[in-house]
Amino acid sequence: MQPVIFHIDVNSAFLSWTAVEQLKNGAQTDIREIPAIIGGDQKSRHGVVLAKSVPAKKYGIRTGEPVANAFRKCPNLVMAAPDHKMYRDKSRQLMDFLRTYTPEIEQVSIDECYMNFTNIAERFASPVAAATEIKNEVKKRYGFTVNVGISSNKLLAKMASDFEKPDKVHTLFPEEVTLKMWPLPIGDLFMAGRSSVETLNKLEIYTIGDLANADVDLITLHLKSHGRMLWEFANGIGDDKVQTEQAEAKGIGNSTTLSEDASTYEEVQNVFRELAESVSGRLKKAGKKAQMVSMEVKYFDFQTMSHQMQLAKPTDEEKEIWETACQLFQEAWSGEPVRLLGIRTAKLEDAQTPQQLTIFDIEPPKEPDEKHKKLNAAMEKIRERYGEKSVIKASMMKKKK
Repeated sequence: MQPVIFHIDVNSAFLSWTAVEQLKNGAQTDIREIPAIIGGDQKSRHGVVLAKSVPAKKYGIRTGEPVANAFRKCPNLVMAAPDHKMYRDKSRQLMDFLRTYTPEIEQVSIDECYMNFTNIAERFASPVAAATEIKNEVKKRYGFTVNVGISSNKLLAKMASDFEKPDKVHTLFPEEVTLKMWPLPIGDLFMAGRSSVETLNKLEIYTIGDLANADVDLITLHLKSHGRMLWEFANGIGDDKVQTEQAEAKGIGNSTTLSEDASTYEEVQNVFRELAESVSGRLKKAGKKAQMVSMEVKYFDFQTMSHQMQLAKPTDEEKEIWETACQLFQEAWSGEPVRLLGIRTAKLEDAQTPQQLTIFDIEPPKEPDEKHKKLNAAMEKIRERYGEKSVIKASMMKKKK
């Protein structure tokens, strides 16, 4: 049976949720119907447009651009400050409601998730009928709207939900790719960032169809592994596994929002080193080793991306976790500035579980010498008493500009 997956995305979530609260508290104007944005204070890293109304979009206002730019484009723009506590409450309400249909929900951000519809399909006349029911019920119960994309894998479901908005249901099954997706500009392809688009345009690739029919070796030559991934996406190749919250809860991870966007691989390496140290410490404290490592990225424009790898053997070692995260990042990075980085481990097992050697395990891994064992133990004690940041390696110290 072909999988059926929904991608459910709140339309302009922060602005919609703010509008709902304002109307509930007696506001006379619905900010979704006028040029309006959600923004905030530059010092708190919210001096950019977090969400925009449809009328604001007509002025050329883009999510992620500085608030000052938005006001230059539209002087009579209305701006509201973000309320992240309220957004978390709205998100929780939505996810709780969606789980009344099925527990097979993978929440990928505060305002979007995937739903595995496959096992409940027989309860409805069609996937479109079910998606329409969900969409209409969300609007009736909570006052905001969602788009629902339907396909047989997560990539195409995500692409479908980004078609015409708001309050719409769209399908994008593999047999519809050539008609619905290939004519779109290459910039509309998931994970095709600005620098990737510029490179592809130089190769005279302007639409998703152009990329799908291009020589994958040529694309890989210019964009490395990220180019191959984009080529696969253009051909509708994507993952159909919806990772439920229960599976996610079995992992150990850490993430950090950067004080300044990282734009070089060297900057990202240093952040991952610190995160790997933290994750490794938590694994050891829990007496666990992980066989799966994933890394998470949020770009400057709030687009998110994750990539994972299964290890040959379970590990709790900082160096191996760090190197894996860096490799995953290199494979998937679009070249765009990064504002958040994370490392998560999964498929955990007890650290004392015996490991079966393979023919490649010719010599055992080298143990730290006595000096380094004592040093590592002393550092862990200091961190336990005074906090994670109380002692760090010199390589992790920020360089003075």
